[in-house]
Amino acid sequence: MSDTDFFYMREAIQLAEQGMRRGDGGPFGAVIVREGKIIGSGWNRVLKTNDPTAHAEIVAIRAACAQAGSYWLEGCRIYVNCEPCPMCLAAIYWARIASLTFAATRADAAAVDFDDAFIYGEVCRPITERAIETHQCLREEALQVMRLWPDLETKKNY
Repeated sequence: MSDTDFFYMREAIQLAEQGMRRGDGGPFGAVIVREGKIIGSGWNRVLKTNDPTAHAEIVAIRAACAQAGSYWLEGCRIYVNCEPCPMCLAAIYWARIASLTFAATRADAAAVDFDDAFIYGEVCRPITERAIETHQCLREEALQVMRLWPDLETKKNY
C-alpha cells in the first residue's frame, strides 16, 4: 500500500463519519479513483433517502458513472472504509472496477450491528431453502421478451 492509497482511504473514512454524524445513514464511505482523481464519492444515505440500496459504494458508483459518462468504470479503483456487503460487492463487479481496497472487515461491521452474514448465506442457498418466500411463474412469456434482445437494432451490449 502506498501513501496515495492511504490518502484515498482516509477520504472514504472521513465521508463515513460525516454522513453518519449528519444522520444520513450508517458509518460507511467510499471514493472511486481514476488516473489519480476522485471521480465519484459517497456515504451511506439509507436513512436520508429511505432507500435500502443507498449504500456508500452504490452512491459512489452512480456519481462516478455520471462523471465518466459510462456505466463501465474500468481502470478505476474503489476505496471503502468497510468490506462491502453482497449487494455492493456485486455492483463493484458489474461496474468493472479494477480494484477494491477496504479498511474494516465485515466481522467488524457485524460487531456494530451491520451483519451481512445472513445475506451472504442466502445467496448460496437453493431458492426453495431461502428465508424469503420465492416463486417462479410465466417463464415462457418472459422468455419471449428476452429472446428479442439478440436481434434488437438499438441493442447496446453491456
